[in-house]
Amino acid sequence: MTTRTFRITVRGAFDGLTDAQRAELLADAAGHDVLRAAFTPEGNLTYDIAARPAFVFRFSDTGEEEEDILEATERAEEAAKAWLTERGYGFKNLRSTAEDLSQAPMGKRQRRAARSSGV
Repeated sequence: MTTRTFRITVRGAFDGLTDAQRAELLADAAGHDVLRAAFTPEGNLTYDIAARPAFVFRFSDTGEEEEDILEATERAEEAAKAWLTERGYGFKNLRSTAEDLSQAPMGKRQRRAARSSGV
């Protein structure tokens, strides 16, 4: 059995932030810039609260079966909710997308490498 890698994106919007919470998020914004975005097991949060209240969490997870992506997505959503709730940040419009990288089409370089290795 092979291990599948999943990338899960959880999107939403901050809701009902206090002035203090907004200031806290603004102060930490550099550490949550989209240029630092990465898919990680613990989740990576990006936002630009100065421009709009939207946020994105990026998670990576693994599974053995194609159906494991559903549980991985649920874990990612729960982790995002927990992170926001622990800090007292209100949120709304939470939605998720997930991708099984074993099903993703190969890029141009990957196809060329596969041809040259005789795969």
